[in-house]
Amino acid sequence: SGKNIKLDDISIRTDVHSGDIGYITYMHGLIYKEEYGYSTAFEAYVAESFYEFLIKYNPDKDHLWCAEHNENIIGCIGIVGHGERAQLRWLLINPYYRKIGLGKKLLDKALNFAKSKKYRSAYLDTTDDLSRAIKMYTKAGFVKKSEKINNSWKENVSELEFELKL
Repeated sequence: SGKNIKLDDISIRTDVHSGDIGYITYMHGLIYKEEYGYSTAFEAYVAESFYEFLIKYNPDKDHLWCAEHNENIIGCIGIVGHGERAQLRWLLINPYYRKIGLGKKLLDKALNFAKSKKYRSAYLDTTDDLSRAIKMYTKAGFVKKSEKINNSWKENVSELEFELKL
């Protein structure tokens, strides 16, 4: 990154604004296509998950963190409550803003929220081609629980579930 961006240059907010979800869905569609060759079916999956999130949104159980630079969203992460389990979702960072510790900062915020709300565990679904993300999750203590083939977005991809006891 040429602009020497530091973590301090980025603000993180938790109030959901109109347009956030559409923009984050767009980011997912674009970045996953460019980096992993995912089809538009993936964007549909993200759009559906965000539809559910907005319809059922309860800030006591659910949260979305938007990382912003110059008032543009450049990253995000979410927590969706399911009973005693918190689902970690939508961790995404604009490639230009990677390698400055933003992913870890967002992950820490999400897990701290889950702990503060007394969830017993946090879990996430990812795919085996997302090696950078998986490295970060395992470093944070997540353990792989299951693996199944999922060809809905791209051929020869396995979907993985990771869990962390809180």
